[in-house]
Amino acid sequence: MKQFFPILEWLPNYSKKQASSDLIAGLTVGMMLIPQGMAYAMLAGMPAIYGLYASIVPLIVYSIFGTSRQLAVGPVAMVSLLVAAAISSLEITDPNEYVQAALLLSLMIGLIQFILGIVRLGFLVNFLSHPVISGFTSAAALIIGLNQLKHLFGLSIPKSNFVHEILINTTQDISSLNPYALAIGVGAMALIILVKKWNKAIPGPLLAVILGIAIVWSLRLDLHGVSIVKEVPEGLPSFGIPTINFKLMDKLMPMAVTIALIAYMESIAVAKAIQKRHRNYKVSPNQELIGLGLANIFGSFFQAFPTTGGFSRTAVNDQAGAKTGMAAIISALVIAISLLFLTPLFYYLPKAILASIIMVAVFGLIDWREIKHLYKTDRYDLAMLLVTFITTLGFGIEKGILTGVALSILMIILKTTRPHYAILGQVSLGVYRNVKRFPKAQTREDVLIFRFDARIYFANVQFLQDKLEEETLKKGASLKHIIIDTESINDIDSSGMHLLWDLAKSFKEKGIQIHYTGIKGPVRDKMAKAGYNDFVGSENFHLRISDAEDSLKSIDQTSNRDDEVLFQNQDD
Repeated sequence: MKQFFPILEWLPNYSKKQASSDLIAGLTVGMMLIPQGMAYAMLAGMPAIYGLYASIVPLIVYSIFGTSRQLAVGPVAMVSLLVAAAISSLEITDPNEYVQAALLLSLMIGLIQFILGIVRLGFLVNFLSHPVISGFTSAAALIIGLNQLKHLFGLSIPKSNFVHEILINTTQDISSLNPYALAIGVGAMALIILVKKWNKAIPGPLLAVILGIAIVWSLRLDLHGVSIVKEVPEGLPSFGIPTINFKLMDKLMPMAVTIALIAYMESIAVAKAIQKRHRNYKVSPNQELIGLGLANIFGSFFQAFPTTGGFSRTAVNDQAGAKTGMAAIISALVIAISLLFLTPLFYYLPKAILASIIMVAVFGLIDWREIKHLYKTDRYDLAMLLVTFITTLGFGIEKGILTGVALSILMIILKTTRPHYAILGQVSLGVYRNVKRFPKAQTREDVLIFRFDARIYFANVQFLQDKLEEETLKKGASLKHIIIDTESINDIDSSGMHLLWDLAKSFKEKGIQIHYTGIKGPVRDKMAKAGYNDFVGSENFHLRISDAEDSLKSIDQTSNRDDEVLFQNQDD
């Protein structure tokens, strides 16, 4: 039961000390969630109230089924901007239809995550490489951040997924700039950044919201063109199953899968990072998928758009002393109380404040360090990052992420079909290294030592054959023995076995003996079942390269003695 309901790990032994710590952390994160949730709902293209709806049920559900005790689930910038990208591509104009599409998307994401967790397919997230995600998130952050200029400047410009359109529209309408909205927004950004640098445990966005409401209300800046939230509906979210529209689901499916994987990746990354500081529990990747999936499924029944674990709130939750999932339940109660009694206080909340919260959050996703790092270490990954970045900026968020996924898969294919190989030489007694990296390594004219650093399967057999033939031609007629070091080969399929048979027969006809060293058990078993070991000869299989070389010296000595006997018989 504990495996499927992780809450049973900590709830039966819950202590007063834990309750005290969880209460402080829950109140802190709950107050932080109020402005963030409203801002991220706007980021997703929805009314601000839905950010609060998404901060109740998903938190409670995850605290029951999730394995991390500090992870703060709820609306996050990345998922919100992906939701906006997914639904805006459908060109829905009716606000109610937009909300229904977001709730349906939440249900789809939850089901995808839940199924992946049940069948233990969490590893699929590995197909989204870090450079691709970095390039996509950086471009998406730029697009979403610039889309907030309309609220920051107090302009009436259309939303767009293209940077050039946003900049053109802003420039054309800049004469309508509202100085009060700009001052409020810039001041809020400065406040949030400074508070974050001073003490991360203090909810800077909440301070910005309180000050923004006070300034607009006291000076009545809403009468001077400052856009405000106005009436926020009171009461808890109502229960309802999202409207099932199969045509809409078909259109949303690619982005639903993408968001499900990216949301899981963001959540599991921060959950594992925080868990390293706490040795009293373990994070289970597949159970995390189940917990996040159920949080989104049940959340969609209570008007919550897609959620996941967030970096900043989780850090604050941990720093504030959260010990168990009870902290998340307390945060959800804070939001519920706000919905029941405090919504009238948000009437004068300026949209410029919410825009500033979004801009600070999303611009923090632009990963300049990764670009510099890849420039120094891996130009191929840098190219993937830049292509994804440019595609997202030029052709939109959806095409950008699809291009990134395609690049990730293509890179996997390229690296497995053209893996690394090396020609080895002896650098010291029993030590053999790549001759390109160790030019002084000793090699024999009649021996080729070849190492292949990948599993042998249908997609790379031709590459292996070409490289072996290429290296044997370099050796010329003096070549008598080929030693294949297989320590880096962990598997071989039927196509690989066919290749080994062809190579063994071809080399035998040329008078070249083939030897193998360091064969792993599963590979040796497949060779034995195919009868390959008997054909090559068990004496040609060795534990180490040095053993193979010693065997060759013995063969050479025997051959030399045979030659001496032959010459002596001829003399006689």
